[in-house]
Amino acid sequence: MNALLDLAAQQLRADLATAPGRVRQRLSDEGRAARCRTIAELRAAAKRSVPRPIFDYADGAAWDEVTARRNISAFEDVTLHPKALTDVSEIDLRTSVLGGEIALPIIAAPTGLTGLQHPEGEMAIARAAHAAGTITTLSTMASCTIEEVAAASDGRRWFQLYVMSDRGLVDSLLARAAEHGYEALMLTVDVQVAGVRERDVRNGFSVPPRISLKTLAQGVTHPRWSAGFVAHPRMVPANLGWEGSATATLASAVNRSFDPTVTWDDLADLRSRWKGPVIVKGVMRADDALRCVEHGADAIVVSNHGGRQLDGAAAAIEALPAIADAVSGRAEVYLDSGIRRGTDIVKALALGARAVLIGRALMYGLGAAGEAGARRAFSILEAELRVALALAGYPRAAEIGRDAVS
Repeated sequence: MNALLDLAAQQLRADLATAPGRVRQRLSDEGRAARCRTIAELRAAAKRSVPRPIFDYADGAAWDEVTARRNISAFEDVTLHPKALTDVSEIDLRTSVLGGEIALPIIAAPTGLTGLQHPEGEMAIARAAHAAGTITTLSTMASCTIEEVAAASDGRRWFQLYVMSDRGLVDSLLARAAEHGYEALMLTVDVQVAGVRERDVRNGFSVPPRISLKTLAQGVTHPRWSAGFVAHPRMVPANLGWEGSATATLASAVNRSFDPTVTWDDLADLRSRWKGPVIVKGVMRADDALRCVEHGADAIVVSNHGGRQLDGAAAAIEALPAIADAVSGRAEVYLDSGIRRGTDIVKALALGARAVLIGRALMYGLGAAGEAGARRAFSILEAELRVALALAGYPRAAEIGRDAVS
């Protein structure tokens, strides 16, 4: 044992000698992440660690942010009914999605411009998801390219698509994703136009970010973030060729590039051209869910985009039961929007979701402590889920049913 400790110490000294800044940063990130015990604490740490416009971009939502708050508070209206005298000495979190097993029913959601929180962006998220034994989903609006994320980690990957007005660009994205092993296509259908995110408007948030005296002042007060930003800037969607574009608000860039004419015919066309599974994200009505199934969708993500699009919409968890009942096993159903606790996941599974997607929780972790923070977000939710399932009397996550909630 002493010999192993000596070898470890020698290796650490060598690392410090060859790359002291990198190693110290990693150790600092790990310590900062470990001090966060909940997703709320990761959020608070991120708020301290990144400039306000960057934090608000991840944390904010549309208009009065009613739907964003409702996504979280609606979980309080779901009541758990625990079973007594059940052997929960071993808790099994495994489930199967699209024909493959994952270690826990939590999937990394597609999030845009993740590199603004930390320069490793979606690459760090992918490594964190794969370390947890689950799937990462790369956004069309990602800060890292399809190829970079594929090279960063070799676990399961999905690709999320916004349909652009430039259909040649769409064809290119699909071809690149297929070539680099993204097994499923996730079509997002709730961004016909950009939602009005007033925090971004007040902050003057733009793509790429404008450099002003206020921006420079924010950089001075957040030196750790600034050092990463200067060394490895990730300011624009890496897959869309916007690098040379003029500064514009994110909303105007989205409205200029996204196609608002997308209909069911486009879903049918994508289904015919994509050889793997197709997932439709942004479904909030049972009748739409049924039409997705009729058009060949293999899975549906019940989601209101985290409250970032239409304010005043129902919470995702409120829409879930009717959609799960309507689909009735003909497609897999996942729940996105509002997951902050292990009990939230139990409730989502009980109401018909096979797995949940987490977005902001990972952004908070990334902003707080880079990849270590993203890993911490997964570990917090995994630990909470284990305890919640045990106390609810369900040793296997895949077997929890509607009788567990009301």
